[in-house]
Amino acid sequence: AGEYQDDGGATACKACMQGSYCPEGAAAPLPCPAGSFSNATDLGAPDECTACPAGHACSTGSTEPVPCSPGTLAAREGHGICEKCHAGEYQDDGGATACKACMQGSYCPEGAAAPLPCPAGSFSNATDLGAPDECTACPAGHACSTGSTEPVPCSPGTLAAREGHGICEKCHAGEYQDD
Repeated sequence: AGEYQDDGGATACKACMQGSYCPEGAAAPLPCPAGSFSNATDLGAPDECTACPAGHACSTGSTEPVPCSPGTLAAREGHGICEKCHAGEYQDDGGATACKACMQGSYCPEGAAAPLPCPAGSFSNATDLGAPDECTACPAGHACSTGSTEPVPCSPGTLAAREGHGICEKCHAGEYQDD
């Protein structure tokens, strides 16, 4: 075990390859299963391959674990691929085992590596939004700049006549607003 021979009439066996195992009598190396890896050359069975650590992925035949990229995770050991963060969550670090709740004033689509700000004219104080249309429209009489967590009332001399304004507009010449 741990060796193979792929040539007929040979007088010696070859060492198994990294990322593989070679059972007794093998004519070719067999790849370590997805979710495991090996950089050794003497394995004789698939259970001798090392389980991929949490926060990493190991595809079939891996010689070393690959850290999950931002926006993905592997919650426990033995993953063949990293999973995308759910909508409403993000992960800005590589090699993660969990995703983070989205931030107020932002939304996080599936697989987000960073929160994205709610567009101007909307706001949110929730931490689980997955799309920009889940941000709340700014109410009339208020302004909501990009990434707002709450509406800001228009000051005297300015107005927002309808919902969805990013800024309050100045009153026209000859008009005033004292509320």
